[in-house]
Formats: sequence, C-alpha cells, structure tokens
Amino acid sequence: MSTVNPQPLWQPTTERIAEARITRFQAWAAEHHGAPADGGYAALHRWSVEELETFWKAVTEWFDVRFTTPYERVLGDRSLPGAQWFPGATLNYAEHALRAADSRADEPALLHVDESQDPRPVTWADLRRQVGSLAAELRALGVRPGDRVSGYLPNIPEAVVALLATAAVGGVWTSCAPDFGARSVLDRFQQVEPVVLFTVDGYRYGGKEHDRREIVAELRRELPTLRAVVHIPLLGTEAPDGALEWSALTAADTAPVYEQVPFDHPLWVLYSSGTTGLPKAIVQSQGGILVEHLKQLGLHCDLGPEDRFFWYTSTGWMMWNFLVSGLLTGTTVVLYDGSPGHPDTGAQWRIAERTGATLYGTSAAYVMACRKAGVHPSRDHDLSAVKCVATTGSPLPPDGFRWLHDEVRHDLWIASVSGGTDVCSCFAGAVPTLPVHIGELQAPCLGTDLQSWDPSGKPLTDEVGELVVTNPMPSMPIHFWNDPDGSRYHDSYFDTYPGVWRHGDWITLTSRGSVVIHGRSDSTLNRQGVRMGSADIYEAVERLPEIKESLVVGIEQPDGGYWMPLFVHLAPGATLDDDLTDRIRKAIRTQLSPRHVPDEIIEVPGIPHTLTGKRIEVPVKRLLQGTPLERAVNPGSIDNLDLLAHYQELARTRP
Repeated sequence: MSTVNPQPLWQPTTERIAEARITRFQAWAAEHHGAPADGGYAALHRWSVEELETFWKAVTEWFDVRFTTPYERVLGDRSLPGAQWFPGATLNYAEHALRAADSRADEPALLHVDESQDPRPVTWADLRRQVGSLAAELRALGVRPGDRVSGYLPNIPEAVVALLATAAVGGVWTSCAPDFGARSVLDRFQQVEPVVLFTVDGYRYGGKEHDRREIVAELRRELPTLRAVVHIPLLGTEAPDGALEWSALTAADTAPVYEQVPFDHPLWVLYSSGTTGLPKAIVQSQGGILVEHLKQLGLHCDLGPEDRFFWYTSTGWMMWNFLVSGLLTGTTVVLYDGSPGHPDTGAQWRIAERTGATLYGTSAAYVMACRKAGVHPSRDHDLSAVKCVATTGSPLPPDGFRWLHDEVRHDLWIASVSGGTDVCSCFAGAVPTLPVHIGELQAPCLGTDLQSWDPSGKPLTDEVGELVVTNPMPSMPIHFWNDPDGSRYHDSYFDTYPGVWRHGDWITLTSRGSVVIHGRSDSTLNRQGVRMGSADIYEAVERLPEIKESLVVGIEQPDGGYWMPLFVHLAPGATLDDDLTDRIRKAIRTQLSPRHVPDEIIEVPGIPHTLTGKRIEVPVKRLLQGTPLERAVNPGSIDNLDLLAHYQELARTRP
C-alpha cells in the first residue's frame, strides 16, 4: 500500500472540528488529566493507550458516571484475558440510560417505526415509568441479580423496556430476533437457562405477517428453567395459557429502583455467529459496556441530546444493543421493525427522512444494493438532518464511499466502522474531526491499542497483518457462559499471541493513521504467499451487474496445491456464459492481481449467510474439504440450510 497522501473524500470544517464533543473532551482532559492539548486526534489517541488508566478515569468524569461506591483504582489487573476494571465500584447501567428523563420528560426517548413508516414516539417519562413498573414486576416474580431474562422480540420499544428493566434489577439480558427458528433460539437460550421469556405472537416483515406461536410453544417446552412467559400481542392474538400480559406488567406508575451492582456484574449475553459448534455465549459487564459505549457514542459518534440515532438492526445482532445505548448520551433512538427493503430498496432512506435521523447506520451490503438498484437518496428525500452515514457488517467498498458522497451529500461524514460482537463496540471507525479517505476507516478508537501484526508478532505499517489489540478494553467479555476454566474464551482470542487479543481480521494500518479492513483472516486467500481478503474480490466481482452475490474460498490441497473456486449467485435473467466468465476473470486480474483469478467460477443457487447476514466462508471451505455437514457448521446459525447441500454435493462429485 502506498504511503502517499491521496486527497480526502471529506474533510470536516474548522467550525465542525471546534464543535465536536471529542474536541471539547480533549481540551478538558488536557486541563484536568495531562492529555496533550495540541496534535489533534493522533496525539489524543496515543495518550489514551499510553495512559490507559488516566484516560478511562477521564471518560468516567467527563460523562459523570455515577459510582454509588467508589472504585479502588481504574485497572486492578491489566492482564489479558482477565483484566479487572474499576474494582470496588458499584453502579447501574439502566440508571444512566434513563438519566435524561429528569430534564426532558416530554421529549421522545424512542421513535418506533414499522413498515407503515409512521414514527411513534415514546417519551423519556413514559419509558422510565414502564421500566419502573416492569422492574417491580420482575422482582415480584423472584428475578434476582444474575438471573437471566430472555427476549424473543423484534426491534420494538417493548424490547428496550425489557432490557432496561432487566438491567435495573441486576438481571442478565439476552435476546434473539423472531425470524430465528426454534433450534437457533434454543442453541442460544438453553446455554444460559433464562427464568423469564418475553415473546411476541408474531412479526411483520416484507408486508406479510409471520405467526410465531408454535415456535413460542416449543421454546416454553424446551426451556425448563422458565418461571414466567410474558406475551406481547403484536399480531393481536390472545395470550397462551399461563402467560402474563405485557400491558398488565407495565401499567403501574412506579419509579425504577436500580440495583447497584459491581462494575463487572454481567449486563447481557451476546452470541457469536456460531458457524461451528454452539454459538459462543459472550458475557459483557454493566460497567464495561457503560463506559465503552459512552466513549464510542458520545465522543466517536458525537451524539448528544439534540441527535436522532437510527441504525438498521435486529435484536439478534450486537448493533441493537449498541443502538439502545444511544440513550446513555440523551439521544433519541429510532427503532425500525421491518424489512430493510420494503416496499422498495430505498426504504431506509425514507425512514431516515421521516425520523429526522442525524446519524444513520446501516450495512455495507445495503449501501451497495442501493447503488446497484439505482436509488437516489438525496434526490428523492430530504436528508438535510443527516450528518453522518455509518456502515458496518463488512468492509464498505470504495464504490460505496463514492456512491454515498455523490448520492447523499458532498459534505457527508461517512463512517465505515469495524468491531465485533465480542466487544459490542468498534476497534476502528468514526472520528468527527478527521478526514475520510475512500476505502478507509478514519482511525483506531480511543483507548484501543489497535495494531497489525505479522505471524511472529512484529507490528506492521502499510502492510497487511492480523488485527490485534494489545491492551484491555472495558467491554471485552468478562467470560463466556458455561466456560468454567476460561479455555474456550482463551482459545477464541489469545491462543495465537499470548496476552494479546487476536480478532481474526486482516487489516492495514496506514502511515497516515487510517485503517483498511480486508476481511476475515481465517478465510484469507493465500496464493503463492500473497495474502488477500475475500472482501477485495467481492468488491471487484459484484460491480458487474450480472452478479447478485459471490463467495470465494481458498483450499489447501493435500498435494501442496491450492484450489480457489469463486461461487456466483446471478442476477435474474443473467447467464454464466463464456463472456461473463471472461469479464469476471478480467475484473479480478486488472483490479486486484493475476494471482487471485479463481481456478473455477461456479454458478450456485444462492450464497449462505449467518443469521446476522455474514457470508459463511469457513464452513463452505470445510465442506469442500470433506468435513461432514453437521461438523462443518452449526445448522441453527445459517439463514438457508438448503443452500449448503449444494456445496456438500459439489464436494462429493469433485475429483
């Protein structure tokens, strides 16, 4: 990668830099904690990792974190895994999430939008009242600190109320979206043994109603630890026998009582995609999420009380938890429950317009789908309120940056971000005071010592290496559920470089301080010693209008050879003839490298994904290497299991 300084696509104005919260934080931290007053973001970031304890102390003071008992020190133990943050401190996440109700009772805390696209507000006062009522009812049901409470819910206000009420009593929240089938939900919830289940009777998606009552009945049968089931009649059906009614549990006018729990008390359980074996049940703490999200949302995303925060997500993805944390900064949070492309591909832009979103987050895949479908967001919608469009889920290709710049606004802050369910946050991404370069994330995040390492652990600049984090972050998992000796947690991140978090992505840290993500390192293509992320190939191939989606894997052969097939799912009406095959090969040869032209291009009926929408490269690779289906992949984690049979058959018939 060249170290020359290309022209940025976007540059913040001096006025915008001056007004950014991160600028005010830096000046305040310089005055009170010895942070560098000059040198901009790069100097602040360096200080935040070199003076890690002082930085996090500053974050808790700047955001006025309320410790009911004070901490003994910031980091009791900084070893990885096992870092111990703010020992001695007690606090409550939900208390911080509802603080704005004191000063802004009648303003909207939530805007709920469904496929009718009419936003319906829930005020701060009403949100706090419902949380207070439900928390009291949970206590009456015997829910105690540490008990697990589960939700089989879409992205609706009831899900936010249930999460906050669970946190208020010191319970541990966990959720799945109602498009997950029973097996997928049970693979997750059976691990954590919930005592309460919040559930809908069904959901609406793509203009259709989907009845889930049979699946709910199966969940009740297969979760013997349940003491109560709470019914939310989204489709208007009667509560099943023995279930409690949501409306009855949230009707009282009760102020919330917040259980003051240790800083490292579990807040929620998130699940890795679980493409092999059971999904990893990742436990994050009340205090760790609180301070990490205040930093990420309040400084990096520049969110405050005047903002409206919309991210397209479901309750089965960490971005939902991240979205709810917008409440910590006093921001109005937009909850959209429905299909991302209903009634047409441009639906999300219409929601951004209707809700006055100032920060709109979506997936890189959605941006590229809009580009391909000829959507014109700013021509067709008033997006003047949108200050930032953020993307995650996969690397945003250069064409995606250009399209947002051209089709939304020339002075648009584009924040491509990268992190993971594992930390429920970002390692690199949004910085309101830095320029945006095409195809690049702006910078590593504060307090995150992000590096790119070669196999021997040597840091690299302007070269592709493993994404590692060499210092603890407060939102790193406190443990995995049912991992008593910590071996599964250790093996997931710390077995390659002892004491250093290896995330499993290929990245380049540029000499300008920006970051390029190349895709998963465990499915990296390594041809004749030249390594390339699959994202680079998808970007080149999927520019062709005939290609709906693609999947590439590289398979090491027993004889030392290397077989690299490219699977293509064609757009309707397209044919994989010699002409298209030649154009695919030429696109990869000219845009990437001749070494990464696939050995075969194979048409498939579809590309399999995890339930959170990621292409599953590694399980397909395992299938093609002859691993039986049940060992190559956890069936409950896949969006369309039938597709995998096609790859399995291919493995059987190939010589």
